[in-house]
Amino acid sequence: MNLNSKKAVCIMSGGMDSTLSAYMAKKNKYDIIAVHFNYNQITQTKELECFDNICNALNVHSRYKLDLDFFSKLGASALTDKSIKIPTNGIEEGIPITYVPFRNGIFLSMAAALAEKEGASLISIGVVEEDSSGYPDCRKSYIQSMQESINLGTKESTHITIDMPLVDMSKSQIVQKSLELNVPLHLTWSCYKNEDKACGVCDSCRLRLNGFKKAGVRDVIEYE
Repeated sequence: MNLNSKKAVCIMSGGMDSTLSAYMAKKNKYDIIAVHFNYNQITQTKELECFDNICNALNVHSRYKLDLDFFSKLGASALTDKSIKIPTNGIEEGIPITYVPFRNGIFLSMAAALAEKEGASLISIGVVEEDSSGYPDCRKSYIQSMQESINLGTKESTHITIDMPLVDMSKSQIVQKSLELNVPLHLTWSCYKNEDKACGVCDSCRLRLNGFKKAGVRDVIEYE
């Protein structure tokens, strides 16, 4: 890594959104420091595999895999508590049961610590507001407030920008932009339930499939 280059800490789940965000950072000439969080989510093994494959495709050498097992002790989310069923009927009012309490706040805090250590000026996160599942920690106003808090709580010489390039995009626009940048969508994973073939019926699969449908292209991963 060039010591004089600009660096970006990219939070990468192995999903389509965070992968596109990382590719956009690379296009903007940032050296990528990839970070992936294992938080005892149901599809943790598959997401970790996708993260490594995507980092290989991006030729990322600096990568962190951080274990946050306390999320399973917190529970309160279908993604981390196996006693709560993943919804598959597409009908949920209010905040979905797949919301993990303050997950992005915790991820951004840890990414900020990495950015300060590595001398990175950018944190990239693939939050989507308009076409998301309604998670409160995906809102633009929230991410902007986290940027302010991070800069207040770090060294005077540290100046971090949180980049959320997809926040105002729809899923179909994300698919189109991914195709434009030759993002390897076949390496990404969105399903909340399965690790072999995507279920096609959980909220995340529905959003992904609808995005591909509206973009007029066929999804490249395998579904049940």
